[in-house]
Amino acid sequence: MRPPRPACCTLLLVLGLCSAHRARGRNVLLILADDGGFESGMYNNSAIATPHLDALARRGLIFRNAFTSVSSCSPSRASLLTGLPQHQQGMYGLHQDVHHFNSFDKVRSLPLLLRQAGIHTGIIGKKHVGPEAVYPFDFAYTEENGSVLQVGRNITRMKLLVRRFLKSQDHRPFFLYVAFHDPHRCGHSQPQYGAFCEKFGNGESGMGHIPDWTPETYDPQDVQVPYFIPDTPAARADLAAQYTTIGRMDQGIGLVLQELQGAGVLNDTLVIFTSDNGVPFPSGRTNLYWPGTAEPLLVSSPEHPRRWGQVSEAYVSLLVVLERWPTSEAPGGLVKSRLQALPQRL
Repeated sequence: MRPPRPACCTLLLVLGLCSAHRARGRNVLLILADDGGFESGMYNNSAIATPHLDALARRGLIFRNAFTSVSSCSPSRASLLTGLPQHQQGMYGLHQDVHHFNSFDKVRSLPLLLRQAGIHTGIIGKKHVGPEAVYPFDFAYTEENGSVLQVGRNITRMKLLVRRFLKSQDHRPFFLYVAFHDPHRCGHSQPQYGAFCEKFGNGESGMGHIPDWTPETYDPQDVQVPYFIPDTPAARADLAAQYTTIGRMDQGIGLVLQELQGAGVLNDTLVIFTSDNGVPFPSGRTNLYWPGTAEPLLVSSPEHPRRWGQVSEAYVSLLVVLERWPTSEAPGGLVKSRLQALPQRL
């Protein structure tokens, strides 16, 4: 394995998949976990079943040293969508409720730039950034116009929304941002569904039913306890609940990819999977320790099959902005911004 290269240090999350000479554009699917960590088979956790992420990893490149620029939800999402650190784009804290932080009005975000370039944009799931004028999407189903449980955890609902987005698609390339609410904690807001909303939609009395979800429960004795979490019965019970919601997200990712496959666009789409910040455990989310800033990152490019199934030790940052997305449809064939593009050799 080659050592990390400085050129990789400003990631990669990147929409430079297309080539200007191609007759048709390429698409990007960005999948975001909410407080996601390394609890998956592709990161060598054998205690949890994540078959869809693992299958995607076999068609992609796994990064072991990816980091968010800020370990907090709205600021990290705003940085992801602008390529700017929080002090430059204005999202210093959480967007909703009593916090009501917003990005500066003059910020030119990724969805805004792509819209101006003639690229069809969509968001399904948790948005958690604003104002709307800075983050406009052509197709939007988020907590701003519905229940975050329905658009971020109900994987059947999410599947149908992806299908609707793809049917609304015309000749333009697209950028689709699917932001799961799993595996975020919910004991503080919807305690009836469990600590991680692991009971939501499981078919039990009062929990509702998600038709496409087959819940998987875990024995707390079987979970892998990370080094930064005290090995106590309470912690193991929390991890077991978290595993169940990661499994729901994993099945949802499988459904999303099936929709792209059915629409005939999967092989024309760069798929990126990552998370906004660290896991919701001690030393995790909102902390600057490794568990708070280190993120899973998987890039699956149909253009680079020789890198499928490989692992990169390169240090990368999720502080991403679009540098170029050349397509025959885009005005001038080139969108310019502040971002590093994926190197040709990944």
